[in-house]
Amino acid sequence: MIAPAGPDGFWAQAAMIAAVVLCSTTGEVLTAAAMKSIGDLDEIRAKSGLAGAIRAVLTCPLFFFGVGFLALAFFSLLFALNHLPLSLVAPASASLTLVTNAIAGKVFLKENVDRRRWTAAVLVCIGVYLLAH
Repeated sequence: MIAPAGPDGFWAQAAMIAAVVLCSTTGEVLTAAAMKSIGDLDEIRAKSGLAGAIRAVLTCPLFFFGVGFLALAFFSLLFALNHLPLSLVAPASASLTLVTNAIAGKVFLKENVDRRRWTAAVLVCIGVYLLAH
């Protein structure tokens, strides 16, 4: 349960979970954008071999920015787990990342997010609210 107030209260806990969610979503969006910009790795491998496919990934700056944000998300998760209960951090960060990924996929990657996914996102938000209170 989220504590009421103070330095170890609600806002500090919310900030720790938000850091995990925002870093994770940013990393996943950047990595997905990188992979879309690279193209089909199977085709690249067929033309240039495995070394060509690896080179295509390793020469894409977006890929490294994505990996960097995913590393920040991992260390943010470790920090949050050090200060908050697992029973709060794991479901809240995973669930909210699902919601932010749907939003970011729609806005930044122009993905088709159907009604079923939006409904799932709303239900996840309700679940996180119930978990936190």
